[in-house]
Amino acid sequence: MTDHSHDPQQPWTFSPDAAHGGAHGPAACPPPPARPPAGPVAHGVRRAKRPVALVLAVAVLAAAVGGGAATVLDRVTGQETAVTSAGVPINGTPVASGNQGTVAGVAAAVLPSTVEIRADTTAGGSTGSGVIITSDGEIITNNHVISGADTVSVRLSDGRVLTADVVGTDPGKDLALIKARGAKGLTAATLGESGKLAVGEQVVAIGSPEGLSNTVTSGIVSALHRDVTIAEQPGREQRQNDRWPFEFGGQQFNGDTGDRTTTYQAIQTDASLNPGNSGGALINMRGEIIGINSAMYSPAGASGAAGSVGLGFAIPSDTVTSVLGDLRAGER
Repeated sequence: MTDHSHDPQQPWTFSPDAAHGGAHGPAACPPPPARPPAGPVAHGVRRAKRPVALVLAVAVLAAAVGGGAATVLDRVTGQETAVTSAGVPINGTPVASGNQGTVAGVAAAVLPSTVEIRADTTAGGSTGSGVIITSDGEIITNNHVISGADTVSVRLSDGRVLTADVVGTDPGKDLALIKARGAKGLTAATLGESGKLAVGEQVVAIGSPEGLSNTVTSGIVSALHRDVTIAEQPGREQRQNDRWPFEFGGQQFNGDTGDRTTTYQAIQTDASLNPGNSGGALINMRGEIIGINSAMYSPAGASGAAGSVGLGFAIPSDTVTSVLGDLRAGER
């Protein structure tokens, strides 16, 4: 597939008040071809366990209204419930012994295992991130990154672009497995055990925010077992019929994201996540993947711009390992 370059732009904004008549704060959506008019100002900080608006961290490059693979998260609560999933770690490249415990060491070990993903439809395209888990090209990402795509391609850390096929998806857990065609000798990451994480532990995030490949940020685990509720991905026909409740180029479409929702437990981090980080890696200081970045809370300012405010969310690696067999079997 032909490579496409992306110019970072200001993200779109979405107001649930306009779309649903509710009182939630505005959520941010990724960038359109042109900057939209000023959006609403975000509400104040919510109390614990109150719903807040979130947005999936996927960068949409829409050629027409309705394009791209993005959807809005409904809420995240403070409820804490034990995660019982357990999976066998997949062993990849470890952090060099001299660099263990450093952001630079983690980045050097895991950057070769991260990819930028482009998903294209007749209406437009979107970019996200992914993590290589086998040397022959198996890649874990978010379902919302590739959902409804006609074609999928991946850009490796060395700049090569390969066509990829969707192997299996789990919309309920917002996970997908794709495989790069003709890949061999790739650097695979190590899937760690998220159940061993502790609040306050340092982590590193790698992805392609705003199409900027190989971006590294760092932070800590802010909380564990956050219940994140999302509206399940609408069908392709719905997107192509202007049913997305976002602002595209200043035009408001008060569509419906559907009644079906799904909830998964997430790792909360203050590592900077922005549109395009979806599907990327959240990594511990041993270089193990302990989460797949999926969402961020990003209130819109007076200018309509939005970005990371230190509230990011990742799907635990234990969840990934628990469903990996089903994804490989082609579950949809």
